[in-house]
Amino acid sequence: MSFLNENFQFENPWFLLLLFGIPYLLFLFLKKEKLQGQQIRLPGLTSNQYSRNWKIWLRIISPYLYALGLAFMIIALARPQEVLKDEKIEAEGIDIFLTLDLSISMLAKDFEPNRLEASKKVALDFISKRSFDRIGLTIFSGEAFTQCPLTSDHRVLKNFIEKLDISMFDAQGTAIGMGLASALNRLKDSGAKSKVVILLTDGENNAGYIDPKLASEMAKELGIRLYTIGVGTEGVAEGPTGISPNGRIIMGPTKVQLDEELLMYMAKNTGGQYYRATDMSSLQAIYNNINTMEKTVMEVTVIKNKSDMFRPFLLIGMVLILSLTILDQTILRSLN
Repeated sequence: MSFLNENFQFENPWFLLLLFGIPYLLFLFLKKEKLQGQQIRLPGLTSNQYSRNWKIWLRIISPYLYALGLAFMIIALARPQEVLKDEKIEAEGIDIFLTLDLSISMLAKDFEPNRLEASKKVALDFISKRSFDRIGLTIFSGEAFTQCPLTSDHRVLKNFIEKLDISMFDAQGTAIGMGLASALNRLKDSGAKSKVVILLTDGENNAGYIDPKLASEMAKELGIRLYTIGVGTEGVAEGPTGISPNGRIIMGPTKVQLDEELLMYMAKNTGGQYYRATDMSSLQAIYNNINTMEKTVMEVTVIKNKSDMFRPFLLIGMVLILSLTILDQTILRSLN
């Protein structure tokens, strides 16, 4: 119980004004005691009345205990309450599919520590900002598959993203059309009013049997908006150039090959937008921009429930006053 709690209030606060009268009543009582000559002097510790000391002390402090009991009773009359606020949130969420390129070129080091890890980090941050949306995950390289279906359990989704690695695919390449088609297949039966695919790649479509432009036409027919993100610096970057006999990836200068014309067409065809990310900060800005454009419609209703807290005050006040009254008429009566 804390009076400093912002959820604490008094239902009848005007009763608290009575507390100002307690010191005056205490003053009148002590003045009456003095006039009647009933002040009690404490015997020394060597007195034969040592055994009565506790009674004498109780007799002296009893007026103050009465005052304390009366204060608790007044606080109870003021009806202290804790206000419990319950927010009922009705959200019209957006269904979003993240479609990420896991081709070997995503290990290029023009992003810190590489394109894949940077993309994962920014995607995780994006998910954290979309509390009321269902989000799914499709990954692609030389082929594509859904790693996580649409879910509102973002903890599970984040766990999938954290474990993404290029070793998840045997077939290498960049099947952009298949990656998008896989996401569309999951979104086509969605009942959400707004459906979005965010497709991130660092290359050109060179694998799979679905044309990316055809896949974008499918997205348009389904009313699914497509945001495409091309990652990679301009010109040359340090990236995979081959694999050694012992399976080790060989790194070296590689040309950045990004089909921006294709990605622009796919986004524009569906009413979306194309972005180019050349470093970590620009990639973060892109996701922030998408987050701003794709707003979730929410209606928040605040319901207040009040919980009475006067009972402990009433109980303490009654116990003090009744106990002192009984003691005054029994044990303490001999000291009057």
